[in-house]
Amino acid sequence: MSVMSSRLPLLLFGGRAAPRAPRLARGAAAGGSAETRSGEHAQLRSALRKLIEKEINPHVDKWEAEKKFPARQIFKTLGDAGFLGVNKPTEYGGLGLDFSYSIAVAEELGSIRCGGVPMAIGVQTDMATPALARFGSDELRREFLAPSIAGDLVACVGVSEVTGGSDVASIHTKAERKGDEYVINGGKMWITSGSQADWMCMLANTSAGPPHKNKSLICVPMDRSGVHVAKNLDKIGMHSSDTAQIFFEDVRVPAKFCIGEEGKGFTYQMLQFQQERLWATANILHPMEVVIQETIEYTRSRQAFGQPILNNQMVHFRLAELQTEVELLRSLLHRAVDLYVQGHDVTKLASMAKLKAGRLVRELTDACLQFWGGMGFTNEVYVSRLFRDGRLVSIGGGTDEVMLSIICKYMGTLPGK
Repeated sequence: MSVMSSRLPLLLFGGRAAPRAPRLARGAAAGGSAETRSGEHAQLRSALRKLIEKEINPHVDKWEAEKKFPARQIFKTLGDAGFLGVNKPTEYGGLGLDFSYSIAVAEELGSIRCGGVPMAIGVQTDMATPALARFGSDELRREFLAPSIAGDLVACVGVSEVTGGSDVASIHTKAERKGDEYVINGGKMWITSGSQADWMCMLANTSAGPPHKNKSLICVPMDRSGVHVAKNLDKIGMHSSDTAQIFFEDVRVPAKFCIGEEGKGFTYQMLQFQQERLWATANILHPMEVVIQETIEYTRSRQAFGQPILNNQMVHFRLAELQTEVELLRSLLHRAVDLYVQGHDVTKLASMAKLKAGRLVRELTDACLQFWGGMGFTNEVYVSRLFRDGRLVSIGGGTDEVMLSIICKYMGTLPGK
């Protein structure tokens, strides 16, 4: 571990070693948020907030207009400060803390004044690297994980394809074993950071077996011959994040770049989805609160028919309802995270949280935008940006319909095939 990495806990925790997250008291998980509201979590968030206000938010409007942010520059800044490996092993440059600290980081990343930048950061920390950190060989982790934690490499995750997004089992990309190499052919779609990434955590078919047992996760360097970034996609939101369609034509990578066991990729990806869905829920909480607060301020100052718009009962009651929904979502998230840290399977709770997050941000931004009137229909206010960016929460990482299917499966109400 580098000298800089060894000093990170001291930098983040006021000159003393970063503590292990406190153990939950008996019964704490049932009641909510012991892990996610400690003083250490608050200190971590405070340090990140200062970095965001200095290095990121002043440039967000420019990056939104350019439809790309400088991922390598920002990731290096975050990596030097220790924010790209909060729950990753210390031997690879991480802080070695538990997942509740990653959720604290995800919540604070929501203070970035757009959705695209935090989404790309989340891909780096909680979507492309969890399986590598957990199941990858030491050699593979030193080659891809350590430099990703340091911010020296930009990662992307390649699961979705033109013919299969949420239906992960139906992907067609193949990685055929030839000697000590894989030869990869296929394509990936909607790839966050795709035009800037140095490597991809790719899910590919490595055998002709059953669809849940024939897939593997493979680290694919993006500078290999045969990797073609076809185009950057023009999206309705998340403008500051580049999103690409990528093709792979006879791309050769060493077989040792397979993460964990061959054929276990589907299982590994499902485990990564738990973290991704909890991360997405955490990341949307602060933006929703900001929109509520800014709507309060605007409707208090805006007059209509001789009184502030906020004075109308329908307006202040609706804002109270929305704030209540945000707090309920936060409690669900913290309960799921507490259980996850204890080692429980939280697939059902993570799916519930993401489902609610996607629906709530749509409901909340639509309601608040209406109170802004004509200003809400411009690109000059934050509510309109979140109205666009937040729409992805119900699509990316598994659609609302997939979340409902998972919940029904755990409830025992999903019809058999």
